Amino acid sequence: MKYKITFLFLLFLSIICSASEVEDLMQNGNNLYQKKQFEEASKLYERVLNYGYESSELYYNLGNSYFRLGKLGYSILNYEKALKLAPSDEDIIHNLAIANARTIDKIEVLPKLFFIRWFESLVNLFSVNGWLYFLYFLMILLLLTAAAYFVINKIIIQKWAFISGSVILGVFILSLVFFGLRLHQDSQFTNAVVVEQAVTVKASPDVSSNDAFIIHEGLKIQIDDKVSDWYKVRLADGKIGWLRSAEIKII
Repeated sequence: MKYKITFLFLLFLSIICSASEVEDLMQNGNNLYQKKQFEEASKLYERVLNYGYESSELYYNLGNSYFRLGKLGYSILNYEKALKLAPSDEDIIHNLAIANARTIDKIEVLPKLFFIRWFESLVNLFSVNGWLYFLYFLMILLLLTAAAYFVINKIIIQKWAFISGSVILGVFILSLVFFGLRLHQDSQFTNAVVVEQAVTVKASPDVSSNDAFIIHEGLKIQIDDKVSDWYKVRLADGKIGWLRSAEIKII
C-alpha cells in the first residue's frame, strides 16, 4: 500500500512540474515574440506541443511566429489547427485570411447551393468539444426547467417552465444532430497544408509517374487516401493527385 501511495504521489508531482514547465515555456515564448525573436519563440512553442499540450492560443502564437519568419506553410498549418479548436475566433480567422492572401495558388472552390453553405456554417459554428459543452449547458437548463415544473406548484411558473423546456429540448435535439455531423466530418475528412515552396503532384503514388500539376506552399488540401509514403490529395476545385508525406503536414 505504501508503494502505491508513493507512486501516486510521484505521478501527481510530475504532472504538477510538467504543468509548471509548460506555463513557463509559454510565458517565455510570448516574451521572446514581443522582443521580435520569432525563431526562438517558435522553438519554445514547439516544445510545449512536444509535452502533449495544445490550445488555440498556442497554435495561434506559433502561426504568428512562423508568419513573421516567412514560413507561410507552417503559419497556415498552425492557424488552421487553432481554428479547428476555436472556429469562431475572429483573430484567428483574420490572420488566416491574411496568410491565405499571400499564397501563390488561387483555387476556385466548386460552387455550392446557398442552403448547403448555410447548413455547413452552422455545423462548423463550434468544434466537437464546443458542441459537447453546449449540449451539457442545454442539458443543465433542461433539468432546471423540469425541476421548476415539478417542484413549484404555481400555474404560471409551470406554464413558462413547460414552454421553456420544450424550446430547449428542440434546440438540444438540433444541436445533437450538429454535434454528430461535426464529429463525422472530423473523423471522415482529413485536411493538410503544403509546407514546401513548390511540389509536383503525381498522377499515381510513384516517383516515375506522370506529373499532374504543381501546387505551392500554404495551400490547404483534402486527404482522400494513403499508400505507403504517399497521400492521395484533392484540391478545392476537384483536382486529384498524389503527394509524398514529407511535402505536407496534417492539420
